[in-house]
Amino acid sequence: MAPAKVTVLTLKAKPYAQSTSLPGRLTAYLSANVTPQVTGVIQKRLFDEGTEVHAGQLLYQLDPGTYQAAYDQAKANLANAQAALYAARPQAERAKQLVKIDAVSKQDFDTAIATLKQDEATVQADQAAVESARVNLGYTRITAPIGGTIATSTYTVGALVTANQSTALTTIYRYDPVYVDITQSSAQYLQLRKDLASGRLKADASGAAKFKLLLEDGSTYQSEGSLQVVGVAVDESTGTITLRGTVANPDKMLLPNMYVHADLEQGVDNHALWVPQQGVSHDAKGDATALVVGADNKVVQKTLTVAGAVAGDWIVDSGLKAGDRVIVAGLQNVREGDTVDPQESGATATAAPPSVGQPATPKS
Repeated sequence: MAPAKVTVLTLKAKPYAQSTSLPGRLTAYLSANVTPQVTGVIQKRLFDEGTEVHAGQLLYQLDPGTYQAAYDQAKANLANAQAALYAARPQAERAKQLVKIDAVSKQDFDTAIATLKQDEATVQADQAAVESARVNLGYTRITAPIGGTIATSTYTVGALVTANQSTALTTIYRYDPVYVDITQSSAQYLQLRKDLASGRLKADASGAAKFKLLLEDGSTYQSEGSLQVVGVAVDESTGTITLRGTVANPDKMLLPNMYVHADLEQGVDNHALWVPQQGVSHDAKGDATALVVGADNKVVQKTLTVAGAVAGDWIVDSGLKAGDRVIVAGLQNVREGDTVDPQESGATATAAPPSVGQPATPKS
């Protein structure tokens, strides 16, 4: 019987830009809820939703009527107290001089001094009341605590709002740059730290790992980000740790709570072996295997270790070497030890551009 015909691919080492993909969510760099500090009815809303506001900008005007009246009353009370103090001071001074010559009784002197001290205390209390009323009046003007993009208003003109209510009037976000929060297991975190220390992960001058951001639509964001691979504590309930990266967001394309992937480049393996997925199968133990045609055209089964998959290929870490002839078609007709008639596949790949997850052309 003639040897079975099979199609083989002779492996050639090709560069591969290795990467680690970490899932995460975007978080605003700064965010602040706008809440009322006093109770009142909204008279005016003084901003356009979705626009940029600056810190201190007037956003809402509450009805100031009752707070203006309280402020005016507090100032009047202070004026009365100051007038009483103005009269009490000379009386106390006269009593002090007269008691020395026994022109007034000791009791009258004590009464004059007590009245002076009471009037001084009243002035201090009324001054505090004026300041409190002034602050409350100022709270009727609700201003932006930070600069950023302002969200929609949850209350309209005419609505009654209360001091320190749980529902914010609106929220201001600053998301240039934007945070990328990545939750990893403690084991994954330790591996990232080791990869960064060993130089496997690409890092900047500050030691932060560089990453590319993959968006939900599959596109790659234009700017690289920086990830500080430093954790604070492991969540005891989940065994995970949250890492935080930053990425520039000048055009506001990235929004809080978007789901993304951070791809950390690990450098280029210039001797990676790319094996078509149809040339790799799995044995009963689940191990990846490939059928290789030896120099005598006999089939040998090799057990492989794969680093991952890219497009239609497996990236093989071990088990194969450059020059091996891997059967990519006709596998169902042969087994280990068979003699075959190998035909070279026309699919031998050439080097591709050096992008993450693709073959990379080595530098000359």
